[in-house]
Amino acid sequence: MKVGKSMIWLTILTLGALASITGEEYKEKDFSYLIGMKGFSDKMLKMHFSLYAGYVKNTNLILNDLQKSDGYVFGALKRRLGWEMDGMLLHEYYFENLGGKTPIDPDSGLYKQLKQDFGSYDSWEKDFKATALIRGIGWVVLYQDRQNGTLYNMWINEHDLGHLTNAQPVLVMDVWEHAYMPDYGIDRSAYVNAFFDNINWGVVQNRYNGGLSWKK
Repeated sequence: MKVGKSMIWLTILTLGALASITGEEYKEKDFSYLIGMKGFSDKMLKMHFSLYAGYVKNTNLILNDLQKSDGYVFGALKRRLGWEMDGMLLHEYYFENLGGKTPIDPDSGLYKQLKQDFGSYDSWEKDFKATALIRGIGWVVLYQDRQNGTLYNMWINEHDLGHLTNAQPVLVMDVWEHAYMPDYGIDRSAYVNAFFDNINWGVVQNRYNGGLSWKK
């Protein structure tokens, strides 16, 4: 895929590969296999998939419109691009790390790294859940620093603000109202527990492995 000249560096650094402004459009990914997941109603998941589809559509629209704009409109679209694109990519990370049925492998590299950086797996989980219960709306992202492999739980308020530069997203959790209120109302802690019951640790481990370039 050809890469255009527009400098979308924030998303490149934090969330990985991008489509070109002049390349193929992003395609909506199919996460229907999550339907029936315990703790997530089918109605809520379908609504969430529709919201994600809107981010895919808007990302493609902005990338297309950038080719035909200049001046004030160009600047406004550039500012909006990070919001729509990160909204798309964060939802993909989120849905992809759901649907698991087995707990984390205590012999895995990720488990050992969590223990090293947080003292224990339980301490990491407590920190992640506490971050998820911060007042407000946003995302919780377990990041891996690509420079030294250290893991951090980060609160991301807006889609495109607060990401760690040169860090690999390992585990992503949506804590906007639409992710839990249709099923849990204001009981966000119940949603957080349901999320943990459904983490796909195989996907999370693969992301962790992908962030180990600092060791090479």
